[in-house]
Amino acid sequence: MNLVQFAIDTFRKAAELNLEDPVRQGSLLCFSNYGQVVMTGDMHGHRRNFEKLVKYCQLESTPVRHVILHELIHEEPAEYGAPDLSVELLLDAAKWKTFFPDQVHFLQSNHELAQLQNHQISKGGRIVTEDFDRGVAKALESNNIDKALEAIDEFIASFPLAARTPNRIFFSHSLPDASCIDEFDPRCVDQPAHELDLTEGGSVYQLVWGRRHTPALLDRLARAYDVDYFITGHQPQEFGYEVRMDRLIILASDHNHGVFLPVDCGKKYDIDTLVSRIRPFAGVV
Repeated sequence: MNLVQFAIDTFRKAAELNLEDPVRQGSLLCFSNYGQVVMTGDMHGHRRNFEKLVKYCQLESTPVRHVILHELIHEEPAEYGAPDLSVELLLDAAKWKTFFPDQVHFLQSNHELAQLQNHQISKGGRIVTEDFDRGVAKALESNNIDKALEAIDEFIASFPLAARTPNRIFFSHSLPDASCIDEFDPRCVDQPAHELDLTEGGSVYQLVWGRRHTPALLDRLARAYDVDYFITGHQPQEFGYEVRMDRLIILASDHNHGVFLPVDCGKKYDIDTLVSRIRPFAGVV
């Protein structure tokens, strides 16, 4: 089997497993009151941190541990004009899903959604969606990648939107902006993947693109989802994480100061205890 066909088969199998995930209800992952969820921030092609995450999680010997991945694509190439090879990380993550289908999970993010919708994002003078397509051809060693891109789209479209643990913690790539909260429908997470409105301006778009969050917005979302705390990514964090308004933690996993957060589903947390559990990738040896 050539590399292109392997990628196609892996992405399609992982998409199928995402849709059949036993903890999935609509587009919300609902975890039980035992075990652990390891939440990451944006990875943007950072394969070394992904490798450390795999090493930390030890899923083969820890069947009650779950891991959540999001914003895997659109890396910043080391040199201007160099290819974006973040599809390699996306493929590694999809393969991990096929190895541990009940433990590896994904959340929809703005960059994956932009790739799916062909919504151009400019970053550092580059159109990252176009760079990603070129990187797929480079990584898969073929110019005939149309079916591979279709399989990638199928995989991304299968991602759920959010996750929730019984100890009242909500995980998502981001949260809607305070300026559009009146148009946001929190029930979007209840819809199955094939019914989601992924278009610009819709609730899914608002959920993964929002940046301006206020205490009033968090209070409103906490009531809507019956939670106390929110763990997200999306907003760059030079030192790995930031705590806002004593109920929102923003994680970043895409650089050498990147972090992840293991949460035990059966324990009650306050914000200080959650922060104390944040782990740097640099500490995984």
